Amino acid sequence: MICDTPEDFAQAIPQMQALVGLDLGTVTIGVAVCDAMLSVATPLETIKRKKFTLDANRLFEITAHRNIGGIVLGLPFNMDGSEGPRAQATRAFARNLVRLTDLPITFWDERLSTVAAERALLEADTSRKRRAEVIDHVAAGFILQGLLDRLAYMRSAS
Repeated sequence: MICDTPEDFAQAIPQMQALVGLDLGTVTIGVAVCDAMLSVATPLETIKRKKFTLDANRLFEITAHRNIGGIVLGLPFNMDGSEGPRAQATRAFARNLVRLTDLPITFWDERLSTVAAERALLEADTSRKRRAEVIDHVAAGFILQGLLDRLAYMRSAS
């Protein structure tokens, strides 16, 4: 099921299960996971994209191994809030993925997540080579943490 809002997603995810966050690129997929309490996102790995089936199989290995209860895809809006070809490709990926899993899927605005990841890596004095290796899954961590913060806010407001 694809959930259009964080509220729908919060209703769809099982309690005490972690989430996975994805930063979809044309060449790689950055992957981050969180704890079962849905409090802290942690960058995990970068998957080199091959074919959709192979990419999905690797994601399902991660979800099975880590007891994942939902998937968060970074949605690359344009800076003016409109959706371009990359956002359409992300939505297509979600439509293909939802046919293969019962896990709820939602989207999170990923504008500036890569910029934030790059800034964090620079502040940590990470070498250029190492930044290139980890930027995608660090960006996935920012995407997932954004949704986790929203879910925490929703819980505290109710």
